[in-house]
Order: sequence, then structure tokens, then C-alpha cells
Amino acid sequence: MSGPERNQQSVVLYDIEDKPPLGKAIPLGIQHVLAMFLGNVAPPLILAGAVGSVTGETTFLVQMALIVAGIATIVQAYPVGPVGARLPVVMGTSFAFLGPLIGIGNQFGIAAVFGASLLAAPVEVIMGISFDRFRQYFPPLVTGIVVMLIGLTLIPTGMNYAAGASAGPSAEGYGSFVNLGLAGLVLIVTVGLNQFFEGFLRVISVFVGIVVGYLVALALGVVDLSAVAAAGWVTVPVPLKYGLAFEPSAVVTVAFLYIITGMETIGDISGTVSATGRDATREEIRGGLIADGVMSVFGAVFNALPNTSFSQNVGLVNFTGVASRYVAGIGGVALLALGFVPKVGAVVSAMPDAVLGGGALILFAMIFSSGARLITQNVELDHRNSTILAMSMALGLGVAFRPEILQNFPAEVQTLFGSALVTGGMAALVLNIVFPGGSVGTGPTEYTAGLEPSPPESGAGAPPVDDD
Repeated sequence: MSGPERNQQSVVLYDIEDKPPLGKAIPLGIQHVLAMFLGNVAPPLILAGAVGSVTGETTFLVQMALIVAGIATIVQAYPVGPVGARLPVVMGTSFAFLGPLIGIGNQFGIAAVFGASLLAAPVEVIMGISFDRFRQYFPPLVTGIVVMLIGLTLIPTGMNYAAGASAGPSAEGYGSFVNLGLAGLVLIVTVGLNQFFEGFLRVISVFVGIVVGYLVALALGVVDLSAVAAAGWVTVPVPLKYGLAFEPSAVVTVAFLYIITGMETIGDISGTVSATGRDATREEIRGGLIADGVMSVFGAVFNALPNTSFSQNVGLVNFTGVASRYVAGIGGVALLALGFVPKVGAVVSAMPDAVLGGGALILFAMIFSSGARLITQNVELDHRNSTILAMSMALGLGVAFRPEILQNFPAEVQTLFGSALVTGGMAALVLNIVFPGGSVGTGPTEYTAGLEPSPPESGAGAPPVDDD
């Protein structure tokens, strides 16, 4: 088999262009929202608590995050010109930017946060426009490593939620039997429906698991609905509410983070498409990167943090077999509704951490699985590639498990390279260039199916493509 279908098998029930009946598509779209909801609203919640100038603005920032995420998700599923991947790519505010943006907000003010986010966002647009020039540097070996690191580094977060406290072990009630019971219930219902049933019950397993967990939590009296009563009915977006300020050091820092999240987006798109039994095309990756940048500019104007693809939804696609962009578009519409109607959003945000954690654990694990599939289906794990895989995973997970190793470096270095995605992803990128025998760098070369450069116009000198 040749081309982008090489050595791959589809695991989807609904492919990218399929349109499930509306009665099925709506809960499937809501399932996407549930998978990413708290991950989307947590960054503005944390920012509002950490940056004094926006204290008391939590509700507004959360609603803006939901509105921008909804529009960005719709654009990814249904592109506007070159902006969008035409894929079920669910967008949201990115945790990758949170730590540096808090520092920027405390040092320069909230206007500098949105100014840096806006001015640096074209980095991803440029990555998308010039993707043909650097695509060979991101073969499935590199993107697969990034996807696996995304899944593995999210698992501790999933465990914290399952234990009932996203804040970590120091929080009250962490690991209580009630929390573990709720998380276990969601996990058992979700996996049970997914593995022992067929048809619609299988693809909607995460949604059913979370709903069952939520209902049981309500019966146990552990759901705080006070925020629902206090929430308003309509939110009106206010562009540039906090203004814009441009600090050179802040812009440079955020620009580097856009490069890293660009790598993450390439990995997310690759992981999503791999479920359908093929590699991502140039146009899909290019459109996804451009959308990341354009929608982050849009987000900065409307007081939202930078947007990027959400990895937990990659896990959802691979776990449920629903890769329909129609379903993702419905999820985007649901996000818009939540953004414009705070009272509805408050019902979802009242969900106990443990309920979300039960579903999140399996999704995060499936992200790792999709990364492993990218590598096993596209990469020969010879001595060279196995060394790159081992070293990249060791360095990435090493700094994640022992961030203290960087304690003697400047704070900026600790912030950047304390991320497993940055360290592991950069290691994979550099080693793939330096070690001979790959598609770039020194020594004999080979090209990856689906991302191979076009042959020269003359037809001479083009290296052969391995189609075995």
C-alpha cells in the first residue's frame, strides 16, 4: 500500500465527513465539550486568581474563553479560506501559556498579557504558511513522541481530578473514598460501555459515564450549585476590555511558546487523523496551524488567552471512534451557547472534579495510545529511531518528574524547559536532525509517506519513496 494510507488501519465508526443523525450528533458534540470544559476554563480561572489587576473578573474571563473556543472549534471544522484544518479539532485556552502569562501579568499588567498573545500569534500563522519548508522536520517519529508526552504528562492531572481536587494532594478531601468512588464509577461505566457494547452506546460512553457520575454526585449532596443561582443569563463580549501593551521580553517569551504549541498542534492533528487510518495531509496541518494563530489573535482582542488544539479530544476521537467534523462543529456551537449563557455554563462547571477525572484518565491514556500508533504504523524502530524515542521520552519525563534539576538556571529557562513537551519535543526534533539515517540532517535519507516533498520539476534527482 502506498501514500498516506500506508500500514494503517482505521478505528473510526464515523469518519471525518460523516454526519451522524442529529439525535446522536448533539450528545456526541456535548461529549467533546465535557472532555475539554474544565481544561478550557481553568487557565482563566487561575489567571484571575494570580494576577491582581483582574481579581473579580473571573466570570467574564471564563465566558470569553468559552466563546472564543467555540468559534475557533467551528473554524477548524469548517474552514474560512485557508484558516482551519477541516477536521474535528476542538480548540481551547492552552495551559502551556499559563505560567509565563501569569509572570507577565504580575510584572507588566494584564494588558501586556493580551498584547504579547496578539503580537506573537502570527508565529503559528507563519509556521502554517511555510509548512512545506519545514514539514520534513516533523515526521511521525517526532510528532508521535510529542503526542505520547502529551498523554503521559496529562495523567497526573487526571489523577488529581479523580482524587477530587485539581489543586493537588494538599487540598481538602483529596483521595477520599467518595471522590475515588465517583471517579471509579465513571471509569467503570465508560470503559464497560466502550468495550462490551456496540453502536451508539459505545461511541457515547464518555458522555454516559460522566452523566451517571454527576447524577450520583447530586444524590450524595457533593455538588455545589450556588454558582448556578448567582450566574447571569447573558454575557456580552467586550473587545479590548483591558487594553493592549507590548513588552519586548513578553512577546519573545510567548512567541517561543507558540512554536511549542505549534508542535503540539501538529501532533494533535496527526493523532486525530491516525484514527482514520491515514496520515495528516499538508493542507490539514497547514490549515490547523494557521487557525491556531488567527484564532489566538481573535482571542487576544476578546480577552481570551491563546487558543490551541485540545489533546483530550484527540483521545476522545481515538477512544470512541467518532472522527466526524460535523460532531466537533456541534461541540463548537455548544461552547458558544455556554459562553453567552453563564447560567448554563455554571451547571457544567459545578461538576465535581472526581466525576471529570474518571473520564479524563481514560482519555489521557488514549492520547498516549494514539501517539504510539503514529510511531508503530509509520516508523521502523531500528537502532537509530529507538534511541531517539528513548532519549526524548527520558528527557521529557525526567524534567516533568524532577523539575528541581533546573533549579540553578534562570527562571525563564526553568519555565520553558521544565515542560516535558518542550524538552522532549526539542530533543526529538534535534536528534532526528543530528542522527544519520533520517529524513533530514546527515547521512542517507528516507522520506515519510504522507509528508514527502514533491519531486523536482525536471523529474531528475528525486529520491525514491519507500512504499513497501
